[in-house]
Amino acid sequence: MKIKETPLKDCYIIEPTIFEDERGYFYEKFNEKKFEELTGMNGHFVQDNISKSSYGVLRGLHLQKGEHAQAKLVSCLEGKVFDVAVDLRPDSPTYGKWFGVELSAENKLQFYVPRGFGHGFSVLSDTAIFSYKCDNFYNKEAEGSVIWNDPDLDIDWKLPHDIVILSEKDRDLPSFSEHNF
Repeated sequence: MKIKETPLKDCYIIEPTIFEDERGYFYEKFNEKKFEELTGMNGHFVQDNISKSSYGVLRGLHLQKGEHAQAKLVSCLEGKVFDVAVDLRPDSPTYGKWFGVELSAENKLQFYVPRGFGHGFSVLSDTAIFSYKCDNFYNKEAEGSVIWNDPDLDIDWKLPHDIVILSEKDRDLPSFSEHNF
């Protein structure tokens, strides 16, 4: 397992060590002890979620606030997505900045998004199966969101805006400047 720092404080890209031969491949997807040693972050996850989406779907930007905040370790099990984290921690040196990484079944990368970050992804392949490991349980009352096309954030989702498919819930979210995180 290799850990790569990103421009956002406490966000990491995780590259697994893959063992391949004529039978296929094997890799360790997660090891709590190694993760904590390499990042210094808590690697205890309590909830796993899976979503399946089609090309053009954009999910986000979402977060859990307060005592229900969640760190996430995300990966794409099938297909390809562009995954985005936005630092929404007011005291952070990277507050209001975003970073994105392509996650795919082919590259097998994972992205660690710490508590206090908005998170979302856009689907770049025909379909994608996306995996989220969360370190805290979901709580509806603790939901927070920022509109995907916020002009202050200016995120490049790697999709033409006119083909983006949103849930009804994600169509009318507050802007970054309207929030108090």
